[in-house]
Amino acid sequence: MEKYIFLIPLFPLIGFIINGLFGRWLGKGVVSFLGCMTIGFSFIVSFFTWIELKSLPVENRVLEQVLWNWLTVGDLKMQLALMIDPLSMLMILVVTGVGFLIHIYSTGYMAHDESYWRYFSYLNMFVFFMSMLVLGANYMVMFVGWEGVGLASYLLIGFWYKGNENADAGKKAFIVNRIGDFGFVLGLFLIYITFGSLSYMDVFPKALEMFHGGELAFNSGVLVAICLLLFVGATGKSAQIPLYTWLPDAMAGPTPVSALIHAATMVTAGVYMVARSNILYSLAPDALLVVGIIAALTAFFAATMGVLQYDIKKILAYSTVSQLGYMFIGVGVTAYWSGIFHLMTHAFFKACLFLCAGSVIHAMSDEQDIRKMGGLAGKMPITYLTMLIATIAIAGIPPFAGFFSKDEILWRAFTFPYYPVIGKIIWVTGTIGAGITAFYMFRLIFLTFHGEFRGTEEQKKHLHESPFSMTLPLMILALLSFAGGWLGVPHVIGERLGHFPNILEQWLHPVFAASEEIVEKMAVVPNYPVAVEWGLMAFSVAVATAGICIAWYIYMRRGADLPQQLAQEYAPLYQLIHNKYYLDEVYDYMVVKPVYYLSIVLWKVVDAFMIDGIGVNGPGWLVKRFSAGVSLLHNGYLQTGGAFVVLGLVAITCFFIYW
Repeated sequence: MEKYIFLIPLFPLIGFIINGLFGRWLGKGVVSFLGCMTIGFSFIVSFFTWIELKSLPVENRVLEQVLWNWLTVGDLKMQLALMIDPLSMLMILVVTGVGFLIHIYSTGYMAHDESYWRYFSYLNMFVFFMSMLVLGANYMVMFVGWEGVGLASYLLIGFWYKGNENADAGKKAFIVNRIGDFGFVLGLFLIYITFGSLSYMDVFPKALEMFHGGELAFNSGVLVAICLLLFVGATGKSAQIPLYTWLPDAMAGPTPVSALIHAATMVTAGVYMVARSNILYSLAPDALLVVGIIAALTAFFAATMGVLQYDIKKILAYSTVSQLGYMFIGVGVTAYWSGIFHLMTHAFFKACLFLCAGSVIHAMSDEQDIRKMGGLAGKMPITYLTMLIATIAIAGIPPFAGFFSKDEILWRAFTFPYYPVIGKIIWVTGTIGAGITAFYMFRLIFLTFHGEFRGTEEQKKHLHESPFSMTLPLMILALLSFAGGWLGVPHVIGERLGHFPNILEQWLHPVFAASEEIVEKMAVVPNYPVAVEWGLMAFSVAVATAGICIAWYIYMRRGADLPQQLAQEYAPLYQLIHNKYYLDEVYDYMVVKPVYYLSIVLWKVVDAFMIDGIGVNGPGWLVKRFSAGVSLLHNGYLQTGGAFVVLGLVAITCFFIYW
């Protein structure tokens, strides 16, 4: 299959081109087939590639395909090359597998949209660029995919562009991502200057060689700078503080878009990039410290923001920002495989949650306020059951998928080898965030599916379960939300289950082996008794359970009176959290408006007046006015000419007299 790796991104590219150019005239049946099956074919090729990769010896599990020489400029030689290794293999299976389910779901959800063909064209384009991002064999191919998914995200967020709010959300996502991408590009420049290449196969071995040879100091300034610049790009793409504000607004797009782009794939690109660059980060612990702290703050504060939201999609959006924080905690404490593990499980349960939300919105005639729902469990049993499973998973309750991946991250944070004290603080922050997550997710479940229906009579008449094309992906994703975590069972649990293997850690080990050696050499890896890990695991589950119980007490036992009472008693705190700490307003006041007014000054004063006016148009205006004055002297009248002759004679006479 090595020769056919190129087919994985090629199939969605074909779907994008055909649907984009001819979809308007092909009919929905053909558009659906092309849109879905191109992703299905990519998944099939990915699956057989996985079988081939699995058959190879562990140390040789790398397949590379050079499509052509891209460019040669001086010493820079860049190839358009694709690479499959255990990390990119896992990523592409998630992208194409979950992507295929979301495409199938979209055939039902978007069935009546007038731009059905355009939607599938954009969706195929996104999968193409995401495939290039994860399959690229060098940073330049990754960057092409990186920018491409940003473009596709902009188009899909603003898909219903006739509404100004949707168009503004798309522009906001595009601009905020460009801010992060500027740092990413600077990081690539610095990588090339330092290592003379942008190919993974050159950069990482060269970094190890320079480190062992003494040419590159451990935690050197250049390594820290490279890693921090790359992380700036990740904060934009993966919605971390301070560049996270675009993602909640991105819920303006169709719900399947939120499931694909803003839960399962694009927003995880930053996590993948850090994991791919694990050797560089392991050699720069100061950069890892920044990653871990930013990630912990993001996980906590985004979770608190989700507590008082009422839009069902925005609750899930802040949940996504928070869960991305957990992924970055994993890679930030050198537990790269655990960050990728949570990326995978999150793709399952968060895609399921978003698609379930879409099913609810579909049944509620586009209503998204959970205060106007309630009692939907009996009307939508499949949606309710699948969303409940995914909610238990994200809450971290065993034996669902989220428990295994989140617990592994928290344990690795507790045992952070480079900065043990900071690791403990990150563990505390992450554990509290996990409890808050369980609270607001079950708040969503209780307000949406339990109690009395609070919508209109017209909405009540049309309540129904979604069609099979929408419920089938929900059931598959719910199954994965339950069973997916067993691919990464922690060692302490695996030992109790009769040496049950940690399949995912073993699979990803070749990618992260060099980093593990660096950490063992440069830091003291703590060795805690097994009882400590069991205790921390039990405590985190207890915190999550407490969050669920509090949500049940407030929204089921007490009903509407207690939330209103708490909102009145703690009004300042309520308003602060409900308005997301006013960070959008702060950004608007401190960044957007100053830049706006500065741009007006630069436009009207510097550009229009100084450059165009004085510098360019000024000389022309002076010449024009001077020539207009001189032209008055050449009017063709005899008396005018005679007058100037007389004046000339007078001037000459005066000159000689007074000379």
